[in-house]
Amino acid sequence: MRCETPSSVLRDWAPEDAPALARHADNPAVACHMRDAFPHPYTRRDAETFIAMAAHNPSALMLAIEVDGEAVGGIGIHPLLDVYRGTAEIGYWLSEEYWGRGIATDAVRAVVPLAFDLYPIVRLQAGIFENNPASMRVLEKCGFVREAVHRSAVTKDGVVMDEYLYALVT
Repeated sequence: MRCETPSSVLRDWAPEDAPALARHADNPAVACHMRDAFPHPYTRRDAETFIAMAAHNPSALMLAIEVDGEAVGGIGIHPLLDVYRGTAEIGYWLSEEYWGRGIATDAVRAVVPLAFDLYPIVRLQAGIFENNPASMRVLEKCGFVREAVHRSAVTKDGVVMDEYLYALVT
């Protein structure tokens, strides 16, 4: 898949993205906003493992965010199961050196219609840690509404934080 935005290209991950992925993802300022499944430190082997998994995961959409010919972040849609089958989760991250340029906002805006076209969902949601107001603003600019604050719901690096739940419903 390939989708152009005003500031980036969203595309499938490729094995040759491993060095850039490892370099941009290996940043504590990025990792502190991510679930623990996003490793820190982030090694070349972690990058290779992720890229292989993304290429062979038919149940989710996982795309690289490319700027100037290099993968500098990622965005994904993960459909939920069981009674949540009408819902998918959106997640994204961007290299710190590209923050504040509207790249994440453009990526989310581009992926939202894809999510509703590709999956039988009526709801797209994201959980954002309290230490990430910039990501909350990205979602708000893309039409997501803050539905809830899950108090003391997340523990990251030994710190207990609130999680903000944002959703977009068709």
